[in-house]
Amino acid sequence: IILLAMIVALMPGCSIKSSSKAARVELKQNESGYHRLYVNGEEFYVEGAGLEFGNIEALAQYGGNSFRTWRTTNENEDALDVLNRAHENGLMVLMGLDVARERHGFNYNDPVEVKKQFDYLKGEVERLKDHPALLGWAIGNELNLEAENLKVYDAVNEISLMIHEVDPLHPTTTTTAGIGKREVDYMKQHCTDIDFLSIQMYGDIVNLQTRISDAGWEGPYMVTEWGATGHWEVARTDWDVAIEQTSREKAEAFIDRYKIAIQSDPVNCLGSYVFLWAQKQERTPTWYGMFLANGNVTETVDAMQYNWTGSWPENRCPTLEYFLLDDRTAYDNIRLKPGESYAAIVQAKDYENDPILYHWEVLPESTDLGMGGDYESRPETLLSKEVSEAEIMLEAPMNPGAYRLFVYATDDGNRSATANIPFFVEE
Repeated sequence: IILLAMIVALMPGCSIKSSSKAARVELKQNESGYHRLYVNGEEFYVEGAGLEFGNIEALAQYGGNSFRTWRTTNENEDALDVLNRAHENGLMVLMGLDVARERHGFNYNDPVEVKKQFDYLKGEVERLKDHPALLGWAIGNELNLEAENLKVYDAVNEISLMIHEVDPLHPTTTTTAGIGKREVDYMKQHCTDIDFLSIQMYGDIVNLQTRISDAGWEGPYMVTEWGATGHWEVARTDWDVAIEQTSREKAEAFIDRYKIAIQSDPVNCLGSYVFLWAQKQERTPTWYGMFLANGNVTETVDAMQYNWTGSWPENRCPTLEYFLLDDRTAYDNIRLKPGESYAAIVQAKDYENDPILYHWEVLPESTDLGMGGDYESRPETLLSKEVSEAEIMLEAPMNPGAYRLFVYATDDGNRSATANIPFFVEE
C-alpha cells in the first residue's frame, strides 16, 4: 500500500505538489474598516487576471498575485496541475466550478439533474480543497445571463453551503454579468451563503459604483471580469459588425478603468481579475485576449503591469498611432471593389526604437457567434503577409461580403501592437 501511494503521488496531476497545508482564507475588515481577504493572516488584495490555463509564469513576472479559472478541467490541463504551477510561481487561484446555464438548456426545476451536478461539484471540491494555492471558489459564471429561472441561485446557495461544510478554509462567490436589482433581490432571499458577490462588466465598468447602488448590493464584492470594451458596446458599421478598439486604445482604457472602477472603492472592493490573460476567438482573434495566438504579449499586458506595480516593463510593446485603409479609418464604412488594389498604412512606434516587423492578415467576418464567452471558431485566413514596411497594397477579395484587415506590429522581443479595419466588398 505504501509503494502504491508513492507511485500515485509521483504521477502528474494526481497529487498536491507541496507539503504545505491548505491556506486559510478569511473575509474580514482591516483596521481601516475595509473589506479584505486574508491569506494565512496576511491581507490579500487581488491583483489578478482571468487565465483559463494560460501563461501562469508571465502573470507572476508582470506583477499579478492571483488568477481565476472557469472550470476545474478542460482538454488541456487539470486543476491540480494548474494549482501546482500557481504555487510554484507564488500565485493564488480563485477556482471556478462550472455550473450549468439555463441558456444552454439546463432545467433548474429538474431535481435529478440539479442533484447530479451538485454531487459532481462536491467531488471536485473534496479533490482540490487542501491545495495551498487555492484562494476560494467561484460557483458558476454569469448564471444570470439570459436566465428566466432564477432558481439557479438556489442551486448556487446549496453548493456554497456544501463547500462551507466540506471546506471551511475558503470563501465562496458567484459571478454575474453586470449587476441588476432583479438578481440581487433574489440572491438576498435565496443565495445568502456566498461570502461575497463577483461582478463582470466591460465598457460600462466606469459606472460600476452606480450600478451596484442601483441594484441594492451593500456588501463586499470582487470584479472578476473587466477589460476591453465589449463587442455589444461599440460603434458598428453600416453592415452591422462591431468595430474593435486598437491595442493602444485598449491599454489606455485599462489604465483609466482600473482607477475609475477598481481603485475608487477601497471599502468594499476586494480586487479584480482582468480579462483575458490568454488568447481566444470572440468576434475576432484579438478582441479580448491580452496575448496573441503565437504567445506574443500586447499593450494591455504592459498596462496591467503599470496598474499593479506603478512601473512599466523595461521593454514595452510597440504602439499604433494610426491605421488607414484607402485613407479611411475603421469608422468610415469602407467599401471596396472585388480584385482592385488599395493602400493600407499603419504608423507605429517602439519605445526603445527596436525594429518592427509588420504582419498583415485578412479574415472573413466571423459568422460563428456565441454569447457570454461561448466557443467560437476562427475564420479561415485569406491573406497572411509579413514585411518590414508599414504599408501594403491590399487586393480586395473577389467574393462579395464582409472582411477585416488586421495588422500586427511586432518588435524583436515578441511584443505586438494590433488593430483591424472592417471592410465590405461590393458586387
